[in-house]
Amino acid sequence: KPNYPKPDGKLTFDRLSSVFVSNTVHEENQPSHLKLTDPSIPVEVNLPKWDEPAQRYCPAGVYEIMENNDGSKRFQINAANCVHCKTCDIKDPSQNINWVTPEGGGGPNYPNM
Repeated sequence: KPNYPKPDGKLTFDRLSSVFVSNTVHEENQPSHLKLTDPSIPVEVNLPKWDEPAQRYCPAGVYEIMENNDGSKRFQINAANCVHCKTCDIKDPSQNINWVTPEGGGGPNYPNM
């Protein structure tokens, strides 16, 4: 795994601060706009082959590999953190993640653009 330097808060920033600055807003009860073609692929294919790269290439930390109580792994999607960059739709090595437009016009709000 790459060993990146810690964010300094001046030139580089952590993921949570970056998501906060994007003014991302999603309705709590809306369905996830991030769909998996096959839910088994992240743990059965991507994790052993590439150490599930979605947990590293996503700039907002949307994807995580979690460990269950029995020691098995599961793929978790934190869709509310999504900043709508579509990186996952493009970079997923198995082309398993499908980014669709979320309902209600939610997402990041960049007021100076």
